[in-house]
Amino acid sequence: MATTVVSAPFSARVNRIEISATIAMTAEAAKLRAKGADLADLGMGEPHFNTPRHIKDAGIAAIEQNFTKYTAVGGIPELRKAIVKRHAQDFGSDYKPEEAVASTGGKQALFNAIQVLVDHGDEVIIPVPYWVSFKDIVEYAGGKCVYVEADEAQDFRLTADMIQRAITPRTRAIILNTPCNPSGAVMHPDDLRDVITMASRRGIYVISDECYVYLNYTGDVQSAASIAEAREHLVIIGSLSKTYAMTGWRSGYALGPAPVVAALNKLQSQSTSNPCSIVQKAAIAALEGPQDCIAEFRTDYIRLRDFVLERLAQIPGVHCARPEGAFYVYPNVSAYFGRGGVRSSADVADRLLHEAHVVTVPGEGFGTSEHIRLSYATSREVLGKALDRIQQFFAAL
Repeated sequence: MATTVVSAPFSARVNRIEISATIAMTAEAAKLRAKGADLADLGMGEPHFNTPRHIKDAGIAAIEQNFTKYTAVGGIPELRKAIVKRHAQDFGSDYKPEEAVASTGGKQALFNAIQVLVDHGDEVIIPVPYWVSFKDIVEYAGGKCVYVEADEAQDFRLTADMIQRAITPRTRAIILNTPCNPSGAVMHPDDLRDVITMASRRGIYVISDECYVYLNYTGDVQSAASIAEAREHLVIIGSLSKTYAMTGWRSGYALGPAPVVAALNKLQSQSTSNPCSIVQKAAIAALEGPQDCIAEFRTDYIRLRDFVLERLAQIPGVHCARPEGAFYVYPNVSAYFGRGGVRSSADVADRLLHEAHVVTVPGEGFGTSEHIRLSYATSREVLGKALDRIQQFFAAL
């Protein structure tokens, strides 16, 4: 008699989450690319620049010098010193090395912070649209997401009043992301201060994801850490990925009160342990070396943003909030719902991929149902080809 093997069910926590929408689209695009499709990729948010030479040289030197052993879980002292020094120079913060932890990318720092601070039943306020991983990481921790919808008519700019109306006695944390992925919206400094001070007075943590903090086009580059009086309930999530074109290096960090950082270290000690030793040396070179690349990247992104907005404006029915940072546009494509079998932004993204060979990400992954996200962190040539195809696709519906 044949024996039927019944697989054990997965844990409830892993069943609460879904695969990242951006990674899912990237995987689907890879299948088409393997079959020879000529794709114009506006999906993954990744700088098209190469990592600066001095950073690469530091990584190579680390290998040659056999700096390839385990290190302290939260990073070598030199790296933690470099993190707090760079942050102090750029944002006027005043963290100590023991209030910093280096991680394997900003996403790990964010994941760890939410696992440390959020317990079952805790409410976490998340502005909409949101980065795809916020919701799932909170739900993995057992928290309850409380969504605050930003107004598209106001370019998705988040205000303190919006956040205040969502606070309840069960609110444990507020996640901020400015500049925002996917909308590119930037909080006004007054609203940022009001949210952080209001949260601190109530004992609510603010987790500030500042992955795109240097890609702020308003001329007022800001970090939540500048509000020193509220830092007891503030955790800064930082990343070198976008700032220094180091996505594949996986280098991030968290800054926060010493007890929180100690807990982050404890959790990290039971998962990945230390970040890659070689990457740590490269990160020091990035933080302590020339910073010219940041302004160069930002200037190019502004030119590319303006080009994309100009082209999108030529597509009837498509309207797009004007981003003030990051490197994404988030156009509303709902005018085409009901045409040619299109019912949702997921349909639009899927058909753009398979019919027009343009990689985008549907808005459902970011908490909205009428948008698609396009990354303009690529060459003008690729952008031009992609937008030609997008325009032709909509014209044919």
